[in-house]
Amino acid sequence: MKRSISPESVLSEGFVSSIRINRSRIAKPNAYPFSLPALKSLERIDLNPRITFFIGENGSGKSTLVEAVAVAWGLNPEGGSRNFSFNTRASHSCLSDCMTLVKSPYRPRDAFFFRAESYFNLATEIERLDKEPWGGPPIIASYGNVSLHEQSHGESFLALLNKRFHGNGLYILDEPEAALSPTRQMAMITRIHQLIEEGCQFIIATHSPILMGYPNALIYELGSEGVRSIGYQETEHYAVTREFLNNTEGMLEILLKKQKRK
Repeated sequence: MKRSISPESVLSEGFVSSIRINRSRIAKPNAYPFSLPALKSLERIDLNPRITFFIGENGSGKSTLVEAVAVAWGLNPEGGSRNFSFNTRASHSCLSDCMTLVKSPYRPRDAFFFRAESYFNLATEIERLDKEPWGGPPIIASYGNVSLHEQSHGESFLALLNKRFHGNGLYILDEPEAALSPTRQMAMITRIHQLIEEGCQFIIATHSPILMGYPNALIYELGSEGVRSIGYQETEHYAVTREFLNNTEGMLEILLKKQKRK
């Protein structure tokens, strides 16, 4: 039986408490994505009921992991809610086939998967669907009534965040900072906090040291040693950004000298 949803209950339990990988279901353990060091022996990841970040170098598998979570929940791999089923190019991995999401007794009123690299395709699908008569309000009304193609990438994402996302939602985001200035990333933190206080849970893959600074977030780093929980100030993103800002001239001198040696 589903239990009634309140922001307080979701804040304490979330909608997804952990991710489990059933390795007996893996047909080709040496093939992608299981060949990635972070996924070679992964069996379980516990999630924060409010917000969990996955970080790591390009190619570490963080986007592959959050994509699989979205697909395992029943969301379209190219982005959107359960109501989207478009397929521009079937490129998602088979990771979701052996993944189990351990769910709480609560069910979100909304769920959405955002991925920066295919947001253009989602915007195009919304326009296509709105051209088909069905008797209801246009889909774009939920995004602020302005075509996502007629806004910058950053503006269209903020329209999604501010207009489309609501309380009691499960939101899975893949590199949402891609089109946002530092100031807009800070505005995003404010909006995420509002939504968390309204009973939302976020699972985010990111490179942004601004976003991952959200207080009491759970941060997992994917790397050559697997997946490990890490403190914010222990992250390379924080350390490198701090070093560069505190010693810009010195860092540039080192970087440009390296370039001259090549």
